[in-house]
Amino acid sequence: MEGFLMKRFLLVLTILTMVFVSVSFAEGTIEGLEDGVLTVAMECAYAPYNWAQPDDSNGAVPIAGSTLYANGYDVMTAKAICEANGWDLEIKQLDWDSLVPAVQSGVCDAVIAGQSMTTERMEAVDFAGPYLYATIVCLTRNDSAFAGAKGISELKGGTCTSQTGTIWYDVCLPQIPEAKIQMAAESAPAMLMAVASGMVDFVCTDMPTAQAALIAYPELVLLDFAGSGDDFEVSDEEINIGVSVKKGNTALVDKINSVLAGKTADDFNALMAEAIKIQPLGDEE
Repeated sequence: MEGFLMKRFLLVLTILTMVFVSVSFAEGTIEGLEDGVLTVAMECAYAPYNWAQPDDSNGAVPIAGSTLYANGYDVMTAKAICEANGWDLEIKQLDWDSLVPAVQSGVCDAVIAGQSMTTERMEAVDFAGPYLYATIVCLTRNDSAFAGAKGISELKGGTCTSQTGTIWYDVCLPQIPEAKIQMAAESAPAMLMAVASGMVDFVCTDMPTAQAALIAYPELVLLDFAGSGDDFEVSDEEINIGVSVKKGNTALVDKINSVLAGKTADDFNALMAEAIKIQPLGDEE
């Protein structure tokens, strides 16, 4: 009888130990990070936020399923997040319109791709960050009639466009009086080509994208209306750039925020300056 009770005791103890280990493991594991790899999606075609290059120079990271490497501000941010949390980093290249569905379906763990933290997007995904504060500007050619514009009212009647699925196209361009808004460009490079080639008079974008564009397209000029009293009206959420993750994955949001929380706007701008400095010339073409 004594032997039987001892066996029962040991069996119960073993079961309790297994349950305790399982629960502890589950509590310490973040959804999608069970393998210790943070899979991040981006366009790899949106300098200075992200781009593709042929080698690993300047700390570029391999693009999954490709012979190319990804670099840029988003990649630098992803690397910092992974280094702080002891994760490996995997980059996936996806089209802009595929990014939110990818994080929703689990194709990637996070999207770091210059996304504004809008209310509409927050209904589909959760956000960590921001990891950048991006002001809104315009780009036009230096021989354009709009090159000397001091406010959005002076862009009146111009033909314009911006990238599809952005606040630049959906929120900002409609604020320009009598603007002749053309079909949205499928990507940032297509948007820049539209203004550089003369298909439109000007485009609306954010400051980092514009600063990078000036390097690749020296014939363009930047129109910054900040402080003029005649600027675009946007909310904080529309200029806050964040990291999107699957809805409900609060553990991952917290881990990412633990890295970003200690960063200032100056820190973000300094890192962006590094990205602009190393971007490949002609990347937007």
